[in-house]
Amino acid sequence: MNDVNQEIQQTTSREGKYLTFVLAGEEYGLEILKVKEIIGMLDVTAIPRTPDYVKGVINLRGKVIPVIDLRLRFGLPAQDYDERTCIVVMEIAGEDSQMLMGIVVDAIHEVLNISADEIEPTPAFGTQVKTDYILGMGKIKDTVKILLDIDRVLTSEELQLVSSTT
Repeated sequence: MNDVNQEIQQTTSREGKYLTFVLAGEEYGLEILKVKEIIGMLDVTAIPRTPDYVKGVINLRGKVIPVIDLRLRFGLPAQDYDERTCIVVMEIAGEDSQMLMGIVVDAIHEVLNISADEIEPTPAFGTQVKTDYILGMGKIKDTVKILLDIDRVLTSEELQLVSSTT
């Protein structure tokens, strides 16, 4: 019974506003409170000897911000950037403090208010598949949106690597 109450409490705490976006034809959502701004693609300065999903850094009004390509981070095929491709600047919880990071997405969709009863727990895929970066599954009308915990998309080691590029 305790597990059921804990699951209900977690689902309730996940309700709120989400920025939805598209990656490889699938819709994802990020907590809107983590989003600082959405910008079109800028020139990204590549950083040598970083993983392929780390695109480099941008200069945003005097701040150097690391940028990752979410498609590549999730193991999806690379795609040429177009007029709909953009960078979502997020505030990520690092080990010691908050940091700004840009994530490249195919296209922004909309901002949705998702209630607790529209959020299902993340399905189990077995022990070989890590899904701790997924907050849950948003069921909106006849679609499912994968709700991400942006603080867990990168491991602490990867976050350290990305933050050391700035």
